[in-house]
Amino acid sequence: MDLKGARILVTGGSLGIGKAAAEVLVKSGARVGITGRNGDRVASAAKEIGALGIVADAANIDDVNRTYEEFAGEFGGVDCLINNAGIGAFRKLADVEHEDFKKVFSVNVFGAAMMAKGALKYFTKQGRGHIINIGSTAGKKGFQSGTVYSASKFALRGMTQCWQAELRPQNIRVILVEPSEVATAFGKEDGVERVASPNKLTSYEIAHAIKSVLEMDDRGMIPELSVWATNPW
Repeated sequence: MDLKGARILVTGGSLGIGKAAAEVLVKSGARVGITGRNGDRVASAAKEIGALGIVADAANIDDVNRTYEEFAGEFGGVDCLINNAGIGAFRKLADVEHEDFKKVFSVNVFGAAMMAKGALKYFTKQGRGHIINIGSTAGKKGFQSGTVYSASKFALRGMTQCWQAELRPQNIRVILVEPSEVATAFGKEDGVERVASPNKLTSYEIAHAIKSVLEMDDRGMIPELSVWATNPW
């Protein structure tokens, strides 16, 4: 994919991995839109990195539809969707509530699926397109207190494989990028980014991975890419 002039939509793009990816892609010449639920954060991030800011909740189907209206209205279409928006709930089984599943799956699974469905309308007309789902290594191996979050990322991994089987004949690449532990503001209400220690991943390692898999010529595809810290101990 030639990133210069590419129209790329990043959900959850006002902080963390989404913001870093948007910044790297803008610097590579792409035309980028970011979404987020906090209007002030979206506006600030969009201004800082030179992206289109769209205030929207990926779990709200009306917001999903409006996101594509605003993005396509600005850029004339969509070439790539990066499904980055995600939330978590971390409880031991004895403490898990039904609402935890509903809240997390509404964004991490249902929201990602509806965003992908929205992009497909443009990709089918163009005869090409790219979807990058930001999963997690928690979608490959569970962990203590990860019942809800890990289940959502296993589900996203499964959906990715289904979309790959469905969409390859239409020249649509679907790629799963699975970060290990990354220092971001994930789970913090104040939105303040955590500072990574020297041996931990930052959002920019994941942004580099996203850029790299997109830049491969469209005849090739990396179905799944896990990114780990070299020596996290």
